[in-house]
Amino acid sequence: METVFRVTFVYLFILLGLRILGKREFSKLSALDLITLLLVPELVASAIIRDDYSLTNALVAVATLFCLVFLVSIVAHRFRGAERLFNGAPSLLVARGKILFRNCDRERISVEELFAEMHKSGLESLEQVRWAILEVDGKISIVPER
Repeated sequence: METVFRVTFVYLFILLGLRILGKREFSKLSALDLITLLLVPELVASAIIRDDYSLTNALVAVATLFCLVFLVSIVAHRFRGAERLFNGAPSLLVARGKILFRNCDRERISVEELFAEMHKSGLESLEQVRWAILEVDGKISIVPER
């Protein structure tokens, strides 16, 4: 049972740390994906290299991790507040051609990054941007003025 508590504590600690870091730090993976990818090898490694002679302990740890990932996905799916807690919410960076510097600072997005994304969308000036949104996956979406 100690293994279940340890895995649960580490899982929640890493999830909290990744949420504090922000969206842009791990834009290719969701926080939950990254936690799973980081923890599975660590949980099995001790059994493989025989530091812990119990393969059962490693399998209990991995099963606990998979159960936590499954439970978090169910809770996030059913409760909007939990989804925002686990996955974050999009952030508005530009509104009607005006940069929202406070949001950019909070998300650690530079003006240069905004302009680079604008240019990738084929836009040349801020006046052409209706919205620029930092999505929960770390990508910036540009919505042009019509």
